[in-house]
Amino acid sequence: MTATFDYFIVFAEMRTGSNFLEANLNAFDGLACHGEAFNPHFIGYPNQDSILGITQNMREDNPACLIAQIKADPGVLGGFRYFHDHDPRVLDLALEDPRCAKVVLTRNPLDSYVSWKIAKTTGQWKLTNVKRRKEALARFDSAEFSHHVEALQDFQITLLNRLQKSGQTAFYVAYEDLQNLEVMNGLARWLGVGSQLEALDDSLKRQNPAPVVSKVENPAVMEEALAGMDRFNLSRTPNFEPRRGPSVPGYVAGVVTPLLYLPIKGGPEAEVTAWMAGLDKVAPEGLIRKMNQKQLRQWKRGNPGFRSFTVLRHPAARVHSVFCRRILQKGGDSYGSIRETLRRQFKLPLPKDGPDASYSKADHYAAFAEFLTFLRANLAGQTSVRVDAEWASQSQALSGFAELGSPDLVLREEELAEALPDLAQKLGRSAPGTPSGAEADLPYRLDEIWDAALEKQVSTLYQRDYLLFGFGPWRGERGEA
Repeated sequence: MTATFDYFIVFAEMRTGSNFLEANLNAFDGLACHGEAFNPHFIGYPNQDSILGITQNMREDNPACLIAQIKADPGVLGGFRYFHDHDPRVLDLALEDPRCAKVVLTRNPLDSYVSWKIAKTTGQWKLTNVKRRKEALARFDSAEFSHHVEALQDFQITLLNRLQKSGQTAFYVAYEDLQNLEVMNGLARWLGVGSQLEALDDSLKRQNPAPVVSKVENPAVMEEALAGMDRFNLSRTPNFEPRRGPSVPGYVAGVVTPLLYLPIKGGPEAEVTAWMAGLDKVAPEGLIRKMNQKQLRQWKRGNPGFRSFTVLRHPAARVHSVFCRRILQKGGDSYGSIRETLRRQFKLPLPKDGPDASYSKADHYAAFAEFLTFLRANLAGQTSVRVDAEWASQSQALSGFAELGSPDLVLREEELAEALPDLAQKLGRSAPGTPSGAEADLPYRLDEIWDAALEKQVSTLYQRDYLLFGFGPWRGERGEA
């Protein structure tokens, strides 16, 4: 009898029980699960160098080679776990292949979020000995939870839509099913394996078995946030097309002035919000933030005649600022894991401990140019590292806003000193202040290293933004010709 599948993929997320599922899959004769084989920061498991002879560098250059090696492993049906932020190239390879078995593991997103928060606090991601269990309470963050739910829902919609279009189906497993021996044996039979288990693996223990309300230190905040969520999407027309919606918790609204700011990541967020806070004579933290969609609609209804706006930054200034803050520096606001991956995997000449007195302009030029080279592959979906909102194209950000309503005013950073006070006066603020300019990038400004070669890299990288928004060649700090 011909086997139905050549390999399998387990679609899961952090804190959904995927380690326990993998342990039980590996207990079956004829099955082999190879961990997070396409995690962009390691291969399989932390501190592991390879899978079946395929190194991380080999996998990065050609993810299909690792899939081929897993398929070729004799005597077993191999597979791996895949999270929504793993190598996006693999998603297409797996979803387009009907001989890849799809297993979808799900868990209540509130439970997985609280479990993740506790694990981050304790540093304990697996439990094999109950006596060594570490206890902590999670601090519920409404905006963070909203982001968590949006990411999970978007990924599940993508899976459902792609499987429907290709005429495939998946084997769905809920977190609660993991303790059901019959379900685990049924999964093995569906994968085409004849062996069955007499008992489930008991090496991994559930870490936080208490009710979720008793596992958070601020349950009132959690209950308020959950009450405000539109769980059944009553205000949205059903649409199963893959999409990336607006990040409403990032919107900033005035407490007195009917002004709504839709920030584009990588832009002058701090300067604009500080100016808005000055209008209403509050601290920046006093502005209305972290709204969900229901609260946003309520704010709009309560502020007739409101104005909404966003701010574009020249692509060159934006990408250089993001490079200096998120990649070049170490600690603070930097993306630590991505930084190390770029140093180790993509050989970016970044100083290991961040720039010091020996870091020259020539060093900065070389590192920034290599970062732009990396972004060209990243934005084309050719790397395992996520396309971060801070360096994604601004045209894509504007498209995302459109789902709940595009801003009625799109401003340029270089015109804010005139445009924002003028907008405030139209809303009845007689003496609005002037927004401050953005702080200079450190350790070197872009105009200290800028040349025609960098101009060509940036304009090619963000060609769509240049075309749609009419950006010209970059000239001077935050400016253009």
